[in-house]
Order: sequence, then C-alpha cells, then structure tokens
Amino acid sequence: MGDISREQMRAADADRQLVADQLKSALEEGRLDLSEYDERLQGAYAARTYGDLDRLLTDLPNAAPVVPAPPQAVAVPAANATRHWLAHVWVPYLRAAAFFTVIWATGSFFSSDSDASFYWPVWILGPWGVLTVLRTLAGLTQGEPRKHAATEEHRRMLREHRQERKQLYRKAIAAGELPANPTKDQRKAFIAEATRRGDLAPKPRLPEN
Repeated sequence: MGDISREQMRAADADRQLVADQLKSALEEGRLDLSEYDERLQGAYAARTYGDLDRLLTDLPNAAPVVPAPPQAVAVPAANATRHWLAHVWVPYLRAAAFFTVIWATGSFFSSDSDASFYWPVWILGPWGVLTVLRTLAGLTQGEPRKHAATEEHRRMLREHRQERKQLYRKAIAAGELPANPTKDQRKAFIAEATRRGDLAPKPRLPEN
C-alpha cells in the first residue's frame, strides 16, 4: 500500500477542535458572520480528513493548517509479555486436548471394543499441535509477544477511556450542559472541548510497528 498524502490522512478529535478554535477567532474578528461560522463549525466536527479541515480555512488569512499530531504512545508492559502471548497461543489447543481426551476416555471406559482404546484425538491434536508449534516459533522470531502485549494494553486503555467519557456525559447531562439524548455531533463537540480543556485525555492509539 502506497503512502497517502496529508490531505487524505484521517483527522483526530483534537485536530477538529483546533479548527473550531480558529473558526471562533475568525468570527470574533468579523471575518465570518454567524451563519458562516455555524456552517463551518458543523463541517469541522463532521470532517474525516485533513483535507476536509483545510477547506474550512482556505479563505481565512490568519488560519494555520492543522499539523497531524503523533499518536499517543501506548505503554507496552515488557514483563511477562512472552508468557502471556504463549498462553494466548497455546491455551485453546490445551483446552481442546483436554476436551477430546475426556470424550475418548469416557468412550473407552464404557466400550467393550478393543479398538476403542485407540487414542483417536491424535488425528485432530497432532496436526493442530504442529501448526501451533510453527506459529510459536514464527511469532517469537517476529516479535509477536510485544505486539500482542501492545494490543492488549491498548484495549485496556480504550475501555478506561470509554468509561471516562461516559462519566463526563453523565455529569454534563446532570448539569444541563448536554441534552438527555445528545446527537453524535453534540457528543463529538463535547468530547473535543473536554479534551481541549484537559478534562479528558486524548483517545489512545496504537503506535505504528
């Protein structure tokens, strides 16, 4: 996949808020009337890319283009990363081995057929085990434990960030800052403002490998 231009890159909530701040300054300076400001502000919060944001500032002489900010790094716990990844790879196999072994043992115990004593799960567990060993060796070589740890930590941080957002929503609704059922744009604008004020940390992102 080729490199994409800055204009095609996805904008973040913090970028949308920077443009909203510049539009507010333009309104206060008299460069935009209230109708133009409202229209562009809605466009800022609905923007998907930096190109969408740039188009809102093109005719404003004092506006500066938004520079993509580096993603917030996710701390990767180094300790036990390999052990946790190995458990992630091998636990499904071991559970399946225990399940099939119990079925085989139960059938062998109640069967009088001598052929029933043959450990038939080997036909399933053998190939699966070979593939799991190969995946383990390849993963250890390619740094999969670190990537897995980063993904798990990122998911944990996203869950915490989601809970913080919900708490802010509840407080804002109780204080009358948001309606009981805010629209998507209202929620985005509220979160962008909360992030700008420092009441909410930016949404965590996975660092590029």
